[in-house]
Amino acid sequence: MWFLKLIWKILSIPWKIWEWFDDRSEISKTLGPLLRHPIPPGTGWKYVFGSATLIAFLIQVATGIALATVYVSSAGGAYKSLEFISHQATWGWWVRGMHYFGASAMVLLVGLHMGRVFLTGSYKFPRELNWLTGVILLFLTLAMGFTGQLLRWDQTGVWSTTIAAEQAGRVPVIGHWIARLIFGGNTVGGATLSRFFAVHVFWIPAAIFAVVGFHLYLVIRNGISEPPKPGHAINPKTYRAWYKGLLERSGRPFFPDAAWRDVIFGLLVVVCIVVLAGIVHAPELAGPPNPALIQTEPRPDWYLLWYYALLALTPHYMESYLMILVPLVIAVLLLFFPLIFNRGERSVSRRPWSAAIAIFVVLVVATLWYQGKTAHWSPAFDAPPLAIQTIGFASGPIYQGAQLFHERGCEDCHAIGGQGGHRGPDLSTVADRLTEEQMTVRILNGGNNMPAFGSILTPQDLTLLLDFLDSRTAYKNTSFRRTGGQH
Repeated sequence: MWFLKLIWKILSIPWKIWEWFDDRSEISKTLGPLLRHPIPPGTGWKYVFGSATLIAFLIQVATGIALATVYVSSAGGAYKSLEFISHQATWGWWVRGMHYFGASAMVLLVGLHMGRVFLTGSYKFPRELNWLTGVILLFLTLAMGFTGQLLRWDQTGVWSTTIAAEQAGRVPVIGHWIARLIFGGNTVGGATLSRFFAVHVFWIPAAIFAVVGFHLYLVIRNGISEPPKPGHAINPKTYRAWYKGLLERSGRPFFPDAAWRDVIFGLLVVVCIVVLAGIVHAPELAGPPNPALIQTEPRPDWYLLWYYALLALTPHYMESYLMILVPLVIAVLLLFFPLIFNRGERSVSRRPWSAAIAIFVVLVVATLWYQGKTAHWSPAFDAPPLAIQTIGFASGPIYQGAQLFHERGCEDCHAIGGQGGHRGPDLSTVADRLTEEQMTVRILNGGNNMPAFGSILTPQDLTLLLDFLDSRTAYKNTSFRRTGGQH
């Protein structure tokens, strides 16, 4: 019996500590009413994304602090410190993986939360400011992901930042100043890394904490939006009194009636992040930054991949306009939308245009994301030499021309028989479309996105390349048009 009493005393220690702390701080008197604030009936699982986003952010804070204890924010030590974290530090790979997947979860969850708010019309009176603070949190989340990419200090991170600064530099009047602000100078370097580290670790998290605090205050102040019903239109003159009456008649305390769903979904988010970090791991570093190495594919993380694809698919003469207008239009629409449409029906059945907009946005982003993932416009720098079966010969001028086709980088952008890049036209049957003279002009002078090779090819190289290209025809058993061709 004494043994059971001892166990009971040990188990009761945490409770006694809490009683002592609560007696001195009276924190339960402060948090109790907040946790028990009434919510309207009918709130279900679709209301859990907001709290899950906060949990993902707290994971980012915890893992970010752990990584910052080892990370060296200098141009000479950043890459090596991340290599140490990824391959040598105890559980470093796991913490880095949690930080990577936590960022993805945060972006995904804030997007789902805003989608739910939009489809249920929860941005209408009196919750316009709730929406605006949510938009600010979305922008801060994306900014945190973007600044974190440079901290890897690898080829992808450095070149992605360089491209972003080049895009910002196209803004009229202030573009040059914005680019210098991003770089911390005229080009990417140690000052850029220090600036991004400070913004990523201090400024953005501090701003997120402040905006989240105000956002939660607004949620408690204005209440959680009730599930919309067809025929119940929002009238700013009568809504507050109607909502107060609804809570008095059938409101339920947030804790525990609704909080349990937030807890379960939040734990599921944590488990997913932990499992993905342990099984999939964070992406490998893309090699230390090397300004002389231009054969790289600086793709951003998945949540910005759609924008990368949009710019890559845009005609050259429209690039500058889209770089500036697309983010500006998106920001204006998100910020001013609830201020204009803040009354009327909330039910999606009475607002079919909202469902159409949501479906359209998802389809466009998904399509662009797929295009960005496949990135057919990027040169295939790792394309192997053409196979003998594709060339058709194991020696002679045509074979030598095929080797030059690979060595000079032509194969990076042009496919032959399904092998090679897709940035330029497929040249499997180029001899059926172009004459020898047309091919010569294009090779020497370039065109569109193709560089000119006139200054780097010898006459013999040009002859061999034309021998090979002249042999690329759909017709079999025909003589090639060049004297030097083979059968």
